[in-house]
Amino acid sequence: MSDKVALICGVSGQDGSYLSRLLLQKGYKVWGTSRDAQGSSFANLVKLQIKNDITTISMVPEDFRSVFVALKTSQPDEVYYLAGQSSVGLSFEQPAETIQSITLGTLNILEASRMINKQVKIYHAGSSECFGDTFGLPADETTPLHPRSPYAVAKSSAYWLVNNYREAYSLYACTGILFNHESPLRPTRFVTQKIISTALRIADGSKEKLQLGRLDIARDWGWSPEYVEAMWLMLQQPTAEDFVIATGETNTLESFVSTTFSCLGLDWQEHVELVSGLIRPTELLISRANPSKAHKKLGWQANRKMRQVVEGMLSRKDFNY
Repeated sequence: MSDKVALICGVSGQDGSYLSRLLLQKGYKVWGTSRDAQGSSFANLVKLQIKNDITTISMVPEDFRSVFVALKTSQPDEVYYLAGQSSVGLSFEQPAETIQSITLGTLNILEASRMINKQVKIYHAGSSECFGDTFGLPADETTPLHPRSPYAVAKSSAYWLVNNYREAYSLYACTGILFNHESPLRPTRFVTQKIISTALRIADGSKEKLQLGRLDIARDWGWSPEYVEAMWLMLQQPTAEDFVIATGETNTLESFVSTTFSCLGLDWQEHVELVSGLIRPTELLISRANPSKAHKKLGWQANRKMRQVVEGMLSRKDFNY
């Protein structure tokens, strides 16, 4: 059992909730932040039956004093910065909020960690969206960044901030460049959960249609509970390094949709309609990853690929995963 203390910024989200469960199982004392800890329901933590095991604290990532107080109060050994606006689609509607919450929030975490009288290891949640269009080539840790959404611009800025603080101030700070990862805790604004939720309603008798923008985009979909283990492993290394975290398998959205309906005994083509208004201003066509460094240095690899992810999200016993 560990006597370490972890501060998870954005504890109520998908990854924050699964990471909390993992760290509790490893004996950590876990602190979790929310903009309004007293007013938040922490629904995901309740679903995982761990809410009472976590000490929650209010923190506004864009407010340096708030961040500094959270770190001074919790005195963490490890900080996991998972906070900030997390939807690519929503970032086109709220670009300023997206960029501020991600970039300024990351800067405040780094600066506060530099100023407290304790050596802290920092994990920053990066994103495969930063790579932009690699024209079908698998992206690794050396692939140049070419962001194509406000969300990706913000994550790219945060990535370079982490790199700068690691080099300039010798902070133990690293970025996990995570490709798409899903679970039953995904909000419905994400297309995967939209597909799963709509398909389940149709299977239960609903006459609605699943409306999507396009089906030809391709992504690397993994399983969130596995990806949070990679986050933890990154902070257990002797030196801070960035890692691409992915399954290494890419599938089209059409394949994701087809697999979902097939698992429910349905023909997807009878229940899906394309709506041009749902197409984003800019879209990555193919997202492909090379996670070999994580396998070699962390000993980590994804066990669940796209089909197993779909099956896990469809399961009625979803929170046992």
